[in-house]
Amino acid sequence: MKIKVGVIQDNPVFFDKEKTLDKLQTLVISYANQGHELLVFPESFIPGYPRGFTFGTKVGSRSEEGRTQYAKYYENSVDLGGPDLHRLETISKENNVYLIIGITEKQNTNGSLFCSMVYISPTNGYLGVHRKIKPTAAERVIWAEADGTSLVTYDTKIGKLGGLICWENYMPLARMAMFQKGVEVYIAPTADSRDNWIATLKHIALEGRCFVLGCNQYFTKEMYPKEYQDFPDEEESSISKGGSVIISPMGEIMAGPLLDQAGIVSAELDLNQVIRSKLDFDVIGHYAREDIFKLTVKHQPEMKKEP
Repeated sequence: MKIKVGVIQDNPVFFDKEKTLDKLQTLVISYANQGHELLVFPESFIPGYPRGFTFGTKVGSRSEEGRTQYAKYYENSVDLGGPDLHRLETISKENNVYLIIGITEKQNTNGSLFCSMVYISPTNGYLGVHRKIKPTAAERVIWAEADGTSLVTYDTKIGKLGGLICWENYMPLARMAMFQKGVEVYIAPTADSRDNWIATLKHIALEGRCFVLGCNQYFTKEMYPKEYQDFPDEEESSISKGGSVIISPMGEIMAGPLLDQAGIVSAELDLNQVIRSKLDFDVIGHYAREDIFKLTVKHQPEMKKEP
């Protein structure tokens, strides 16, 4: 089976959920018309990855100004239990394209936020959500940690999908949790635009013998609303140069990296290459050595089969 996929490298309308949803819809319409069957958006595309923000926190103290910023961020985060999800499902259905979207997610039962990746099918709507199990460094101020129930995978009409967000991908056991489900198309949204990140994605492709879709934003300081441009004062003007890329199961770059501009990275994936790549290495097959090693992941759900 061959599928056309697109990794969208763009910027949100920062701290504005509704305008970002409008922009997302415009991008989806444009790229779906080019024949893409799957479109991926960067980490926390809605309502934006707050690079450079401290939210008024220091060890031992928090500021009222920072609490106000957090409340604004919370207000513009995505509620998967309400109309936000319905709108995303409608965009997917009307354009006949699978969507995997990085969001900051809020839940109406508490005041905590999660860095999440939501999976949406054009025929079956909401498939589920992966919530970041380990926010990195100062991310822990604004994002809570998820548990094993968040390590989701989906057997869809365009292949077996799964993945991790940003530096979760440096966690060997988290990667293996994805591999052992037989993921064919591995999604890795990020806010990391360093050159070393691409080396990480190539390693994941080789290790898991899967296609890897690395998706990042393109963002400059001037794209922040004026009232926020002073907060990331230690950041350079080019906050994220992008670097979105698509990599084959043999670790070869198929498309990208796209640098210093907004756009899309596209490729046609032949899922038969996943099987071909496992002739000499199969991390969950003849290289697994189950007589020596066994990975148990608490509460990880079984791969969900799309109807």
